[in-house]
Amino acid sequence: MNRIDALFARLKSEDRRALMPFLTAGDPDLATTAALIPELARRGADVFEIGIPYSDPVADGPVIAASFHRALVQGVRVAHVFQTLRALRAEKDATVGETPMVAMVSYSIVNKIGVDGFLDDAAAAGLDGLIVPDLPVEESTPLAEKAGRRDLKLIQLITPATPRPRAAEIARLATGFIYYVSVAGTTGERKALPEDLKENVAWLRTQTELPICIGFGIGSPSQVRELAEVADGLIVGSALIRRLADAANRARADVVKEAGDFVGDLAAALRPGP
Repeated sequence: MNRIDALFARLKSEDRRALMPFLTAGDPDLATTAALIPELARRGADVFEIGIPYSDPVADGPVIAASFHRALVQGVRVAHVFQTLRALRAEKDATVGETPMVAMVSYSIVNKIGVDGFLDDAAAAGLDGLIVPDLPVEESTPLAEKAGRRDLKLIQLITPATPRPRAAEIARLATGFIYYVSVAGTTGERKALPEDLKENVAWLRTQTELPICIGFGIGSPSQVRELAEVADGLIVGSALIRRLADAANRARADVVKEAGDFVGDLAAALRPGP
């Protein structure tokens, strides 16, 4: 069974929600990425979204766009990312071994490498799914079918601006889970989330049996706790990446500990109270 399916089945039986941190692979370097993944998994991360650096990121705000730039300046390329993830899986760490990882990647990268070659390498690296934000759902079936043959999920995004008939079609074609974008615009922390967010997610739940994970704008334990009422998973990106912005100038152990403390606080907010 795909690790994504296994995780959400287990969490459903436990009435728990998934915490999904976003990490830019190679920011500030791949060694730090390799240290962060097992540490954050131990501190409560249930799934990882791994951003593959790209020079023209789609829908990413300034914090994540800057992290992509830092990684590219370091010379991080797709092959290096896959090598790092493959090495992590090979270590046979029980926590990392059971933790799903999905890659957020531009279709231009997939196309440049070649769909079959990219998917073969992604599966060999231990990835469980892909998020391809610049691939229209109308053109996604060939990639979804090829990914499925390698037990890779193709996760689709739905936004507040997506017309409901189109959202229903996207939900029908998605696999793994639905990535619901909480706010219109680019990624980044928000002090407040839209008032109609819960209503929109409730409607979407009538259209699919897939887990629904909410991302964009989530950056505090209180937001995680609030959205746990309606979501199956919470995706936290910019708030974590911001804490890594000056990581190149700090001791790796300190950087990893700070990120771990932040994720630990978010994970604690998802635990049932006394």
